[in-house]
This record gives sequence, C-alpha cells and structure tokens, in this order.
Amino acid sequence: MIKRIKHSLEYLVDKSSRNKTSEAEENLLNDFALNEYQNSKWEESSMGNSNEVSQNIYENIQLRIGKKKTFHPYLKYMAAASILFLAGLGFFLKPKIAVEKQLTFKTSDAPKSIKLSDGSKIYLAANSLFQYPEKFEGDERKVSLLNGNAFFEIAKDKTHPFIITSGEIKTRVVGTSFHIQLSKSKCEVIVVTGKVNVSGKGQSVDLVPNEEALFAFQKLTKQIADKSFLVNWYNTDITLNQTTLKQVITILQYKYGVSFQYENKLVLATPLTVFIKKDASLENVLEQINYITNLKFKVYGEIVKVD
Repeated sequence: MIKRIKHSLEYLVDKSSRNKTSEAEENLLNDFALNEYQNSKWEESSMGNSNEVSQNIYENIQLRIGKKKTFHPYLKYMAAASILFLAGLGFFLKPKIAVEKQLTFKTSDAPKSIKLSDGSKIYLAANSLFQYPEKFEGDERKVSLLNGNAFFEIAKDKTHPFIITSGEIKTRVVGTSFHIQLSKSKCEVIVVTGKVNVSGKGQSVDLVPNEEALFAFQKLTKQIADKSFLVNWYNTDITLNQTTLKQVITILQYKYGVSFQYENKLVLATPLTVFIKKDASLENVLEQINYITNLKFKVYGEIVKVD
C-alpha cells in the first residue's frame, strides 16, 4: 500500500510540474501537502532551524522545476514541513523522521564482542571497525562493518530485517549467524546457521548454511564454504587437526586482522595440528606453530613475517 501511495504521489507531482494536472488533481495535491504540513513533527535539536531548512528545500525545488513554470501552492507546504526528498521531479513525503544516534566500536590487537540493543551479538576481529545505532528505530535494523572481519549472531525479528553494509555489498537477514570478512579487494559472507541474502552492484544471491558469497572485481558469486569457517572461532576454542599451514594462516588473518608475508610458498603445505583458545594472543598461537614447524614467525604491527 505504501509503495502504491508513493508511486501515485510521485506521478501526480511530476504531472503537476509539467502543468498537465486537472483542477481536481491539483486540489488533491494541495490538500495532501497541507495536511502533512499541519501534522508533521519537527525536532529542532536534531534537524536544525525549520525556517532555514524549508527555505533551502523550497529554493532547490524552484531550481529543479524551473523558475518560469507555474507556481504550485502545495510546494510551499512541502518546503515548510521539510519532510520531502527530491526524486527527479517527484517528491516522497515523510512526516516523521527517526534519527538514530550512531556509535562506533573499534578493536586494536585482539578480538572483542559487543551486544546491540536488540540482543544481537557481534564478535569483531582485531583491527576492525563497526558502526551501529545506539537504539534501532524504524522498520529495519541497519549497521555497517567499515573495516575488518566479524561474526554475527543476529536476534530473530521477522518484522525488522537486519541489514549489514560492508563495502559495496549488503547482507540482509532476519535471525541467523554468519561471518563477514572485508578487505580492500573483496568481501566474503559465510553462513553458519539460517538464511542470508547478499546483494551488490545489481547482483543478488541467497545463502543457506555451508554456503559463501564472494564479492570481488565487481562480481558476486556463490560457492561452498570452507568447513573451518562454520563455527564462531571468536568465541570458541578450536582445534585445527591435521590441517595445512595455509589453512591455519587464513584463520589467523581473519581472527587477528593481520597479513602474512613469506618467500617460500612451499611451507604452506606443511601439515600440523594447532589448538587455539578463544582468548589466545596471536603471539601464543605463533609460538605453537614455530615449535611444530621449526619456522620463525614474528609479528611486526599488522604484518607477520617468516624470518
């Protein structure tokens, strides 16, 4: 119903700007805008001075439609209420504007977790940055992973979808658990439980447990997930049994937000078993690896090198 009303309103306003409306249609627009103006709520503290904002909006409207065109009475009510946004030559009215106070959560050299106002839990990797509202408002729960990697345990709420923006993609869920791994060159979404929709650049894929979405080079693809990622290893002790050094390094990169540098790629095939406690430091895990493999991994800020 809301979409139908929005479409009809935009159609009438566009028609009015071209002086194609009948007297009845023009009266309908005028009455509607006046009613919204009289019932709209303006919050000076968060939205600014209503007179100044409405004047700016009105001037932009005039520039959009051309000063030589006929002045339509309903425009002054739209501008005065400051509850419209421009969409081409059409406008969509929003009489009540919900303002969410945004907070940021940043980790340094160790993973940390946070609980949101809806009960959802976010486990953030080291060297990561997450943005979220102090309290969710409106029909959707929106957050952003700005940098790094995270594991999400989303509280179920069918009427308020949870949407995560990470780089150029959006992940939409109702209640589920999954990884998001964001870097400069790609973004991965790996589902552990529930169903997830991932979209970006006009592309969309639906995921179920054990599936992964990969966004790289402006292309979104779906594939089978690596079984090592099908657990929240930010909050769980894990044993990587008879795996390869390459697999261990991959998990360490995501958990601790570091990158590895090595000259001899043949060492990546080295088999080993590693136990990683949920609160273990990177240095502690590297000590295990050095002992088992006789290699010498050392940490230099956010880079781990093999000396």
